[in-house]
Amino acid sequence: MSAIGEQSPTSGWRAQLELTFARAAGRTRIVARQHRGPLLVQRPFYPEGDVCHAYIVHPPGGVVGGDELHLHVETKDEAHALLTTPAAAKFYRSDGRTARQEQILRADDTTLEWLPQESIFYPQARVRSLTRIELGSRARFIGWEIACLGLPARKQPFDSGELRLHLELWAEGAPLLIDRLRISGDTRWGLGGHESIGTLLAYPATRAMVDAVRNLQPQGVELGVTLVDKVLVCRALAAQAEPIKRAFIEIWQTLRPLLLDRPAVPPRIWAT
Repeated sequence: MSAIGEQSPTSGWRAQLELTFARAAGRTRIVARQHRGPLLVQRPFYPEGDVCHAYIVHPPGGVVGGDELHLHVETKDEAHALLTTPAAAKFYRSDGRTARQEQILRADDTTLEWLPQESIFYPQARVRSLTRIELGSRARFIGWEIACLGLPARKQPFDSGELRLHLELWAEGAPLLIDRLRISGDTRWGLGGHESIGTLLAYPATRAMVDAVRNLQPQGVELGVTLVDKVLVCRALAAQAEPIKRAFIEIWQTLRPLLLDRPAVPPRIWAT
């Protein structure tokens, strides 16, 4: 098997990025960074002064069967990091091999915002993806994941291939959300004919936050909002990813002042 960061005809790209954020000299900084292969972080931005906005970049622009991506993020020492991506992640059709993605996000009594752009799963893609969020007792978190099945705008549905999309949220070592979604071309239960799905999480949330989200009326998307064990869970369905992304940004703009006592300052990359 190839070492992480190498490519071979049988294994594909294996890439790893490890980031540690901590507060130093009055602002959150990247205090440790290691990467191998095509998974990078751009120079951080500070549109809010002390909060670190960081953009995760996958230079090849797409993931194919056999590729493996590993992202590990840790925030500590009163850090506040906001992570996003400059573009949608694209998982292309597979030649029979499986693409794998692992994203481990740890917030140790700090604040972490995980706001990536959508993932697009092309017809015939085979993908295993795990996002695991691990929070300390005083951590605060807002994040989302959005999946587009196939290429709806091109009339190319996800009618073959297989996706296993796992999302987990843990607090103080206890599982608060374990979400395991399996989608195959011939099995599309529970989606009601929609081609895009999304999940937004906020912690620690209150009933007032749930009510604030329910009062929103985004267009072109179906939303369901619940509160369990201080986790606000918002699930979304739409014909394409864009309405979900717009709705989640509106929800984030609503929740951020309530949860983080800060106005929402969108990452600059979203305007390009």
